[in-house]
Amino acid sequence: MPVILGLIAEAAAWLADKGTDQWSKPWPDERQRDGRVRRGIRDKCTWMVEDDGRPIATISCRPRGNPKLWTDTESAELAVYVSRLIVCRDYGGQAIGNELFDWAGKWAAAQYGARWIRIDVWTTNAMLHEYYEKRGFSFIRECHYVDCPSAMLFQKPTAAITDADVPRLLEIPTLAAPKSRRPSLTRAIRERSPARQLAGVAAIRIAARLLLTHQDRGSSARR
Repeated sequence: MPVILGLIAEAAAWLADKGTDQWSKPWPDERQRDGRVRRGIRDKCTWMVEDDGRPIATISCRPRGNPKLWTDTESAELAVYVSRLIVCRDYGGQAIGNELFDWAGKWAAAQYGARWIRIDVWTTNAMLHEYYEKRGFSFIRECHYVDCPSAMLFQKPTAAITDADVPRLLEIPTLAAPKSRRPSLTRAIRERSPARQLAGVAAIRIAARLLLTHQDRGSSARR
């Protein structure tokens, strides 16, 4: 968990130089922000990218979105909801972030039929809105009715993702899935990769020196 908080702090400092207030202070306070990070680890929804043992990026992937942001009709559709997608500034410009959300979409589609990658984006960060639109996301709406700093909703169809979009993430993860879909997911993963049933042991090679590892209560494990 300290590593993730460190990546957040580094990103906040970089964002301040870009003229946005995103992550300028924990929302709504440090205790609750840290609680969200902790739950992502506890629920086995948070992943970390490592380069030769150095943590360089993180993403959280969930099968359900915030019901205050997404309508009942939208929530009925199978999707993967990504959050806290952060790349260490030393590794900026290498398209690691792009590949991470496409990785989430690719495997959510394969494992439980997700049609969409969805994300709620910081409302005042116009630069980030443009970033997602340039990468195939469509703007859905701004949620004016919620007290939340990330109220700009975007989504991207998983059908648009090809293997060429995820060239460095080669092994099969076990993503959190809707409970109704979990039995078939378990069978599919057991058939293809039985050793990866242990929570927190998944390790995914990307390129020669990078690993994507499942965060389990703040620790990474490799095979």
